[in-house]
Amino acid sequence: MTTGRCLCGDITFTVSATPTGASVCHCGQCRKQSGHLWASAQAPEAEVTIDGPVHWYEASGIAKRGFCPRCGSFLFWKAHDEDTISFALGALDEPTGITLERHIFTADKGDYYDIKDGLPQK
Repeated sequence: MTTGRCLCGDITFTVSATPTGASVCHCGQCRKQSGHLWASAQAPEAEVTIDGPVHWYEASGIAKRGFCPRCGSFLFWKAHDEDTISFALGALDEPTGITLERHIFTADKGDYYDIKDGLPQK
């Protein structure tokens, strides 16, 4: 069982399944919303319980992003056509036992940093 919460604690969540696909997203939308990059893992939506007033923002026609309306924490990413939900690794209570697997949307990364950890880049 994995648990997490937003900065102010108004939103908490529990992941019953083993998280998969731990990655760092470098796309422009994640960078703008998070202020840098967004690290997340995913689980089947049915295995994620969310408590609190999540607000959803549809940044594109393919997905929505969930955040806390009080503190602004960017917590969730949900594709419209998938049965999984991604959740912010930085919001998890530690220890997580999760290891990053890859970097995604690296072609869109900012010009102010390099990726040098040796993980696969997509």
